Amino acid sequence: MTIPADGSPAEYAYTDGNALAGPLSEVFAVDVTAATSRCAHCGHTGPVAGLRVYERAPGLVARCAGCGQVVLRFVRARETIWLDMRGTVALAIPVNGS
Repeated sequence: MTIPADGSPAEYAYTDGNALAGPLSEVFAVDVTAATSRCAHCGHTGPVAGLRVYERAPGLVARCAGCGQVVLRFVRARETIWLDMRGTVALAIPVNGS
């Protein structure tokens, strides 16, 4: 967990995008943390594993490492997974094969 150096309260602490690996494996058959995402707000491109993930919400909130805007929200309810990716312009997922 990373706590901001500017003395912000602990609720602003975050982990990296690897925290999404387990939850997203319930939805996708590939490791999405290895995918490259592009932020809809600033155009920053980088691996999903590089997103800043905040866990002190009703679910996981992943923010862009470049501008801090929300890129992805993941909420798991009893029988439903809610995945909001409106902050992502594109998601490039590497696959094996030709």
